[in-house]
Amino acid sequence: MGSNGAVTELQRNSTNWTNVVDEIVKMEKKIFPKHEPLARSFDEELKKKNSGLLYIQIHGQVVGYVMYAWPTSLSASITKLAVKENYRGQGHGEALLEAAIKKCRTRTVLRITLHVDPFRTPAVNLYKKFGFQVDALIQGYYSADRPAYRMYMDFDSN
Repeated sequence: MGSNGAVTELQRNSTNWTNVVDEIVKMEKKIFPKHEPLARSFDEELKKKNSGLLYIQIHGQVVGYVMYAWPTSLSASITKLAVKENYRGQGHGEALLEAAIKKCRTRTVLRITLHVDPFRTPAVNLYKKFGFQVDALIQGYYSADRPAYRMYMDFDSN
């Protein structure tokens, strides 16, 4: 595994599965509020056939990851995207998002959706830069007092 920051897909049968998942769970707990992380169900989520995870590793440590799923043949979703604080603003989030969109597009989906905290301005701006649009503000999405933007990106059916 390189130290150059290339986007890598986590393979279900890889020898580094446990190490990568453990590092991501630690990141989850640090970055997201306590009630929000997928940490408890992370392993189960990743074992589903209709989900995937891409990550960036630099000098042996995971510095960012994106999780995506395609619940139907027509739609996909970005379920998590995170970059360690000291690695933000260096293009890692963009590289991960771009790679996840490409992975979802190989399934010929017509729409990709995601949810994001409206107060995470850098994240909202990143999604908009890639063409995602705000569909709705969902009150109480993360918790009673924390809403989320539901955002989407549509593709031609041609």
